[in-house]
Amino acid sequence: MAGNREYKSDVFSMLMEDKENALQLYNAMNNSHYTDPDLVEMHTLDKGVSLTVRNDAAFVVDASLSIYEHQSTVCPNMPVRCLMYFSNILHRLLKNRNIYGKSLIRIPVPKFAIFYNGEEDQPERYDMKLSDSFEKEVDIPEAELICHVYNINHGYNESLMKKCPVLQEYMTFVTYVREYHKLEGYENLETAINNAINRCIEENILRDFLIENRSEVVKVTQMDYTFDRQITLEREEARVEGWKEGREEGREEGRKEGREEGREEGREEGREEGEWKCLSDLVTKKLKRNLSDEEIAEQLEIEAAVVAEIRASIESDK
Repeated sequence: MAGNREYKSDVFSMLMEDKENALQLYNAMNNSHYTDPDLVEMHTLDKGVSLTVRNDAAFVVDASLSIYEHQSTVCPNMPVRCLMYFSNILHRLLKNRNIYGKSLIRIPVPKFAIFYNGEEDQPERYDMKLSDSFEKEVDIPEAELICHVYNINHGYNESLMKKCPVLQEYMTFVTYVREYHKLEGYENLETAINNAINRCIEENILRDFLIENRSEVVKVTQMDYTFDRQITLEREEARVEGWKEGREEGREEGRKEGREEGREEGREEGREEGEWKCLSDLVTKKLKRNLSDEEIAEQLEIEAAVVAEIRASIESDK
């Protein structure tokens, strides 16, 4: 692996830069038995190709273009993103071909897979379709793209994981980072990552890769966690905003998670159980920082009486 490369989205994409790892995953996904890494023709988009469109892994083997993505947070827009990746790769593949000529130009068969290892509960496997994003439903979509999503958390898709040791070891590394992260706390994320790396090296898990790329693994994992944490905070804030709007307005339009659920239950203050729990979690976090009811109320834009009620509920449960 070359040093000082441009930032990659995560450790998964770093691993998939290696042709042997890419071929191993391809074989596991397709029940094939190729052994020559030189058969792998890399087409991953990076900063040198596009300033705005970058993906985790894309390569051609046996006339098939595999576009593989890693996902630690649930994103319903993956088919749209994969369409963009495929279009950019196709543009690069055909830039010197005459697409206006009489001869048929053949392209590799695209295959799209998403490997999910986030902490939200998700099925073992499911499909996401481009047509799900269409503004109106059609019986027969004239353009379709299907992403197969695989949950690679412990206990899921065990057959696939056994056939692909590099994917299994990657998931072990992720699990260790989570374990140490919970012990060390967010403020000591770097320490948690280094502890996970040390443990993996001792247990011969991704050993050579982690020894050679340790500093970058720490960097991209920190950035990945920061990105995921920001998404989580934004979702929590959106749910709180929806809860407040649902209580004040009770209208059909707006945020489904906050308003629709509260309205369906018909609760006078719009305190639908899921939304109230979300708000309680936010208040609890801020209480741990020794903030006053008034300070928390101002930050969350809610009444101090609501904060006081949550505080009282927490204290009564102790």
